Amino acid sequence: MAHACENCKIRAYYDTKPNSLLGRFWRWHINFCPGWKAYFTSLPEDKQAELRQQYNFEKYNK
Repeated sequence: MAHACENCKIRAYYDTKPNSLLGRFWRWHINFCPGWKAYFTSLPEDKQAELRQQYNFEKYNK
C-alpha cells in the first residue's frame, strides 16, 4: 500500500528548508501523525534507521 508520506509536499519542503516555519511544522507534526506512524512502521528496518537519522526521529523504536 502506498502512503502519502512518501510523496508529501510538506515533507519535501522540510527536506529543502528545514528551518522554515512550514518545515518546522512538518517535523513537529510527525511526532503524533497516525499516517506517518503507519508509513514509518511499514518500512524495513534499514529505511527506518535512515529516516531516524535524517529527521532526528526517535519514536516507534522496537
